[in-house]
Amino acid sequence: MKTISTTELETLLQSDETLNLIDVRETDEFAGGHIKQAKNVPLSEFGAKVDELDRSKPIHVICAAGGRSMNASAYLDSLGFDVINVDGGMMSWTGETV
Repeated sequence: MKTISTTELETLLQSDETLNLIDVRETDEFAGGHIKQAKNVPLSEFGAKVDELDRSKPIHVICAAGGRSMNASAYLDSLGFDVINVDGGMMSWTGETV
């Protein structure tokens, strides 16, 4: 499975604001601050919502520290998605949040 750093993610977002970014933190965590382009799909609801994900381009997955996103990424990888885990999660993110 592919991984990128938060620094690499920030660079990608500067060149492609339509990047497919999924934040798997719970709703309250997401509401406390998230990357503008991120779509919230909490890990607790992930299995039920996986069919709603866009398979047309790679999916970048982020959480708080990297553990939940790694689990979600492994699951998506097993389903044949092109997935990239964001290593270090929001704890390593130094870019803007909303």
